[in-house]
Amino acid sequence: MVLVLTAMGTPVFAQSVEFLPEVDAWFKLSSLIRTYAGAKDDRDAGVQDQFSIGPSLQFYCKPLVKLKNITAFDLDDAKARTLVLDVGYRSLTAPQTPQINRMQPMFTAHFPLKAGFLLVDRNRADLDWQSGGFTWRNRNKATIERTVAIFSYHFIPYVAAEPYHTQQYEKWSTTALYAGALFPTGKHLNLVVTTNMKTTPERGRINSVTILDSQ
Repeated sequence: MVLVLTAMGTPVFAQSVEFLPEVDAWFKLSSLIRTYAGAKDDRDAGVQDQFSIGPSLQFYCKPLVKLKNITAFDLDDAKARTLVLDVGYRSLTAPQTPQINRMQPMFTAHFPLKAGFLLVDRNRADLDWQSGGFTWRNRNKATIERTVAIFSYHFIPYVAAEPYHTQQYEKWSTTALYAGALFPTGKHLNLVVTTNMKTTPERGRINSVTILDSQ
């Protein structure tokens, strides 16, 4: 489950606080394929009271030994694979707004670096159909992370940057910056804490703090 506490700046310096829950469920079909479904309150495009739900199918290659060593304490075994392909569908709904049907293809590459660092390069396309019209945007998120040990406990701090290229503006118009850490809890549960700063043409700068439990 995800709990997001968001403070949004406006031109008159007012702020609002919002809680944005998210639930994801995963099921492994084979050693190279898994499926998952996600449901969440979605403010990604700046739309208030928007809800997103839908399934995805994930394909990945065999794990790389060096990646397995770097990600030994990460519960997401996809990070041990050099290449991962996602194909997903999301239905986005909001009050008094036509439904958006989104196809969400995603390609992720994992690169082992020196000193135990991991580089994750994710390319995602949002292909949206709404009221007979079609729009798209491309998102390229680069993340650097490293496992850190405190006595016998291991956690994973990370930083990331994600620019967006949108059809509406025909340029890289939005940038999101992230910093946080992943805290494994048991064998099947992660606690992820993230701070996020996003700059958009529609709403200016948005700051948020996210707490995520994922299984």
